Amino acid sequence: MTSTSKFRIRTLNAISGAGLSRLPDELYEVGGSVDDPHALLVRSAKLHDTPIEDSVLAVARAGAGTNNIPVAELTERGIPVFNTPGANANAVKELVLAGLFIASRNLIPAARFAHELPGDDAEIAQAVEAGKKQFVGFELPGRTLGVIGLGAIGVQVCNAALGLGLNVVGFDPGISVDHAWHLSAEVERASSMEEVFSRADILTVHVPLLEATRGLVSTQRIALMKDSAVLLNFARAEIVDTEAVVSALDAEALGGYVCDFPSTLVHKHPKCISLPHLGASTKEAERNCAIMAADSLRGFLEDGQVHNSVNFPEAVMARQEGTHRLVIVNRNVPNMVGQVSTIVAQHGTNIANLLNKSRGELAVTLVDVESELPPGVLDELCGIDGVLSARAV
Repeated sequence: MTSTSKFRIRTLNAISGAGLSRLPDELYEVGGSVDDPHALLVRSAKLHDTPIEDSVLAVARAGAGTNNIPVAELTERGIPVFNTPGANANAVKELVLAGLFIASRNLIPAARFAHELPGDDAEIAQAVEAGKKQFVGFELPGRTLGVIGLGAIGVQVCNAALGLGLNVVGFDPGISVDHAWHLSAEVERASSMEEVFSRADILTVHVPLLEATRGLVSTQRIALMKDSAVLLNFARAEIVDTEAVVSALDAEALGGYVCDFPSTLVHKHPKCISLPHLGASTKEAERNCAIMAADSLRGFLEDGQVHNSVNFPEAVMARQEGTHRLVIVNRNVPNMVGQVSTIVAQHGTNIANLLNKSRGELAVTLVDVESELPPGVLDELCGIDGVLSARAV
């Protein structure tokens, strides 16, 4: 980047203006037709079969899941992928609560029945009295809600469910310290996922779609559930083996299924309720996601900061006034910091501050130097074995 050029960000979906406004015109060129972008900003656009230009330094998704982005390929290229964990948590939590009521009180089939009633008011009233018994449901207090996944959404679901009088049992072997702090002490921590399946009257899953979670709700785990239990899926369609769910419903080995993912198997099944992927479809969630994604991109492009990345280490270092920053993405190999320091020193400048953070096979090295270095330094840094990219910001 030169003092007169701008960062170029290509948007592949409609992004809330609240997020785009975080990218000032004097620093950024943003739009759907931007050439040679430095970054991509997406929501649902699928990038797996889309060529990603060599100019791209970062990709951000205004949402939590990143299964529409080729994360492994971008990691190999040294490109961070940012997401927005927690930005849509309240929206999804509210939909899960709606799912609890929909399932427990048979609201969707009941509304459909009422909508289709023929006749005048007297005939409708008579039909209502005769027909409502088929929609008898159950109340939530005293029932057990099982929650698989105690991230931002799972924690909010647990805490809200307690307020409805439900007993809550959760499982997440990888719960973060921050999420653990926010989880009510009244939530019982299960010793295994199978324990949650076997105890739940209603079970909800809140895990990302990874190879390890694909088909997590399987024939074997469904077999552990009560015949009257209801399954909720507002995470990702592929986390649930839908064929196994339908087979259990048909065999009366499962009470019901409520999900956010219509398909030919479920959208007309009498024991299934499917919604059109409404989890994050609120103005507030779209706004929050766009703001978080834009801020993450801006932090990386302008300062090399890494926050909320699914494939890069967290790397945040405040800039000291009067210094110049080098941003280096490198393999996590020995003596990288030493080689970088040697090259900087050979050009007669001091290092004011340095941060090196690693995650798996990747690392980010931020170096603040006291005087501007000649352009050739970047070529020297890129020549170090294991350096994937180096730039001055």
